Amino acid sequence: MNRIYCCFPGGKHKALTMSYDDGRTQDRRLVEIFNQNGIRGTFHLNSGLFERGDRVMPEEISSLYAGHEVACHTVTHPTIARCPLPEVAQEVLEDRKFLEERTGYPVRGLSYPNGSVTKDIENLLPSLGIRYSRVVGSSDGFALPENPYRWQATCHHNHRLMELGEQFLGLFKKQYLYLMYVWGHSYEFDDKNNWDLMESFCSMMGGKDDIWYCTNIEFMDCMDNFARLQFAADNRFVYNPNAGDCWIAVNDGTVVCVPAGKTAKL
Repeated sequence: MNRIYCCFPGGKHKALTMSYDDGRTQDRRLVEIFNQNGIRGTFHLNSGLFERGDRVMPEEISSLYAGHEVACHTVTHPTIARCPLPEVAQEVLEDRKFLEERTGYPVRGLSYPNGSVTKDIENLLPSLGIRYSRVVGSSDGFALPENPYRWQATCHHNHRLMELGEQFLGLFKKQYLYLMYVWGHSYEFDDKNNWDLMESFCSMMGGKDDIWYCTNIEFMDCMDNFARLQFAADNRFVYNPNAGDCWIAVNDGTVVCVPAGKTAKL
């Protein structure tokens, strides 16, 4: 029987994604740094707070975050563990509607405002069209998320960022999949006067042949697509029912692209 391993696009075994909350005006500079280095990520926005003056403008959402992902952060940023579930549902759905009107695609990600979550909220999210949600804190590791509704990042950018980045670059065992996930708020770079930290990190991490640079939802879609692949009982061939190509490694590590809607012999 063939041995099959899931791969990231292009047959890669490492992925890097970024995640930033609140939609502050400093996102403009952060996006520029990302784009200069081929880094991609997700920006979680509060649709009810754009008039505060310290946020990006609604009319620039589509252009500013082009090539990245726009995701929910609720309408008004409440501590949702203290709110009735119908209120939580409205905070998420109304945020989705506002953001989808400006992005033109389904908004399927969330980060919990103030890191606030309960089991009931976690169970509610799939029915609201949310595929994942990020919690706060740092795992200090590169494992894939076991529960996408309590997705913890590798680190906040002020926590061991360069050290963990260097560790990630050194990972070479292709029998594993690795994910480095960095989160934070762009205004913190002004507060700490450490924009050079993110500039150095992105310069160090960008342009690597063995890293897939992705948004949060692209990562989840990749994992979901692999789970839907339909293998023969002896792994001699596989059918891909997805709308996008999938990548797998076979036996000695030979990388195979399984085209969307096609069957591939292995």
